[in-house]
Amino acid sequence: MYAGPAHIGTLRVASSFKNVHAIMHAPLGDDYFNVMRSMLERERDFTAATASIVDRHVLARGSQERVVDNILRKDKEEHPDLIILTPTCTSSILQEDLQNFVNRASIISDSDVIFADVDHYQVNEIQAADRTLEQVVRYYLDRCHRQEKWDQFLTDVPSVNIIGIFTLGFHNQHDCRELRRLLRDLDIEINQIIPEGGSVEDLKKLPKAWFNLIPYREVGLMTAVYLNKEYGMPYISIAPMGAVDMAEWIRQIQKNVNTLTLSSSNKRVDYEPYIDGQTRFVSQAAWFSRSIDCQNLTGKETVVFGDTTHAASITKILVREMGIRVSCAGTYCKHDAEWFKEQIQGFCDEILITDDHAEVGDMIAHTEPSAIFGTQMERHIGKRLDIPCGVISAPVHIQNFPLGYRPFLGYEGTNQIADLIYNSFALGMEDHLLDIFGGHDTKEIISKSISTDIGLIWNPESRLELSKIPRFAREKVEINTEKFARQKGIETITVEVMYAAKEAFNT
Repeated sequence: MYAGPAHIGTLRVASSFKNVHAIMHAPLGDDYFNVMRSMLERERDFTAATASIVDRHVLARGSQERVVDNILRKDKEEHPDLIILTPTCTSSILQEDLQNFVNRASIISDSDVIFADVDHYQVNEIQAADRTLEQVVRYYLDRCHRQEKWDQFLTDVPSVNIIGIFTLGFHNQHDCRELRRLLRDLDIEINQIIPEGGSVEDLKKLPKAWFNLIPYREVGLMTAVYLNKEYGMPYISIAPMGAVDMAEWIRQIQKNVNTLTLSSSNKRVDYEPYIDGQTRFVSQAAWFSRSIDCQNLTGKETVVFGDTTHAASITKILVREMGIRVSCAGTYCKHDAEWFKEQIQGFCDEILITDDHAEVGDMIAHTEPSAIFGTQMERHIGKRLDIPCGVISAPVHIQNFPLGYRPFLGYEGTNQIADLIYNSFALGMEDHLLDIFGGHDTKEIISKSISTDIGLIWNPESRLELSKIPRFAREKVEINTEKFARQKGIETITVEVMYAAKEAFNT
């Protein structure tokens, strides 16, 4: 699965806030979140989620007593600011009135208690996280508004909220650090970062910021739209990834600052010198794209697949900043397909919208790119097809939580992305040297398809003939021969079939 079940998204948001506790109404087997969080994030101190287990006793008597008892127990033990109750897809089958359970617990509990308003059958982890964050923000701001306890005045100096940085995000912690550096350079204060490290008690301060930054469309956009509608707060949803979008992101910040400066005593700003200096001297990507090393990649074919933010940004970086052809770009975020298509229109030959990894694998096998830029799924597909892959998007793996500093956003992010792209290709004499020094298995021939290689057999003579071909050409011969055999309905590949395929592909 490219995106997990909905309750994982809710738990990720709850776990990101300080002193917020999540209780999932779930059977044994659905409560793996704590293990996943501690293993991947490598954090010692985080608020673990509690499982209110659905067992045979619950099925016999109902869940109300157990759920309410668990909420009150955690309220007494942990003293959280907020408790979020969420079912899982499995427990949702019971169709119990969990909102009523929350209402009962709220009367007794000292903590705030809310029920995660997510349709577990209709949305995935990403959509649920976006919805849960918006629900929490709305809950606290609406309450402040009713009680008339919120401050209606903006900060004296330009300030922003960063919305959407949260636990188990793809390089989120590194990206957040880079955004802090950029905003400090631009003399813009950070009002709030949510949900990661934020407090629900401070959500009432969100409207004091001049505008909101949404670095990733997947989580935070619903909150930004709500704040824009209810409080008139502008937001910037451009991902500052790559030199071109980085410059546009800063210009959008400049526009918002200068617009709001008209009603304050602050001076207008001009960030063009900063953009020029960072592009020329901090980011090496612009220089590298003109170097002979990068020009050697011109015309090479690639495939890009991931979430909408990263897949769209990497596609545009490959094409317009590095001159690399993208044969197919795709995303598993089917709910945001229209925006994705609009962003990459004209940058790739084909667009693929799917959450079926087998379909993605077949597309890659058919396209035969020089490199793949995708998720951990595509990395494993690339291993099977012997195609290098650079990981650019969630779903996450332990490798996506490096100990070193590796942002994807900002000017340092442009350097990291350029390195990732360049190092993902088989470079220069690399394959030839690996053959000489035995780096490749030159005897075992690997099939180059994912789901269509059943039934093809290479006889001993054809395998011997194939092994005589230099490796840089062998893979192409193997692929073309197997294609020819499938087209002709041939199950056993002989030397004669190899020569027939050669004739067919040379004409």
